[in-house]
Amino acid sequence: MNLRVFIATSLDGYIADKNEEIDWLHAIPNPYGDDMGYSDFMQEIDALVMGRNTFETVLSIGIDWPYEKPVYVLSNSLTEIPAELEGKVELVGGPLKEVLAELKAKGHYDLYIDGGKTIQSFLKEDLIDDLIITTIPVLLGGGISLFGELPMPLQFACFDTQIYLEKLVQCRYKRER
Repeated sequence: MNLRVFIATSLDGYIADKNEEIDWLHAIPNPYGDDMGYSDFMQEIDALVMGRNTFETVLSIGIDWPYEKPVYVLSNSLTEIPAELEGKVELVGGPLKEVLAELKAKGHYDLYIDGGKTIQSFLKEDLIDDLIITTIPVLLGGGISLFGELPMPLQFACFDTQIYLEKLVQCRYKRER
């Protein structure tokens, strides 16, 4: 399996501010709607695995469901999903390796891992293969950190860097094992 992350952070490494807001992600004008490689990335994955907080954030934005690929929500507390998302979203839980075995059995090999706690959980078990991180040049001074404590250092190699909108830096990293 190939487990991948595509996410934006502040210059100081946060994915949400102190109020758990993400409006700062749009601080840089994007007049032509450049998706910074997101559409291409989405074509390369089979399904998404996201945490409950990320799922609830997406639901709260007030837009139509934005994903065409199957979405699996990791949660030990949710018991159901909204009826309009039946067939699009499935709840999963348990040890990550068991969840991955279940998804592999369903034919999913390239997974997009999304959500701060979810990414941290996968990193703690050394399960992330690729990181695509777009840095927004703002210092938030606190909030929800992308990275947490790890039981051991994990080495990644940067294999590509691009600048978008003359201000955003996107780096692509591959896990060195």
